[in-house]
Amino acid sequence: MQQDASLTNNDLAAAVHASPPTCLRRVKRLTETGVITRRVAILAAEKIGPSLTAIVEITLDHQGAERLTEFEALVAGEAAVLQCYRVSPGPDFVLVVQVADMPAYHAFAHRVFAAHANVRNVRTFFSVHRSKFETRVAV
Repeated sequence: MQQDASLTNNDLAAAVHASPPTCLRRVKRLTETGVITRRVAILAAEKIGPSLTAIVEITLDHQGAERLTEFEALVAGEAAVLQCYRVSPGPDFVLVVQVADMPAYHAFAHRVFAAHANVRNVRTFFSVHRSKFETRVAV
């Protein structure tokens, strides 16, 4: 399912050598237990229009649990933020951000980082080529 979530239950059952009812129960259990969190369509951003991917390192002034959670909540509400990781050592967070262009990144950075009093340092890397992109989890 990680490679193709559009498979019918019958096709999935055949692929894993199980009966369709057994396969349906297994998928239902994986969903109910939170192993499968959602099924989505992955779009080719370059076919939709211009896009700029930025990998952003963020260092906060104060790293208390409440401040870290506050920053996570801030970026969780931003559609441009595709991924947010709390990391160690080094910066406090690494974000993957996708926007239309450089002016859109500038507006995003000003709104999210410059306006946030606890952000001490922002270091941004702009992607010039993506050689690999995966959504699957190694099992």
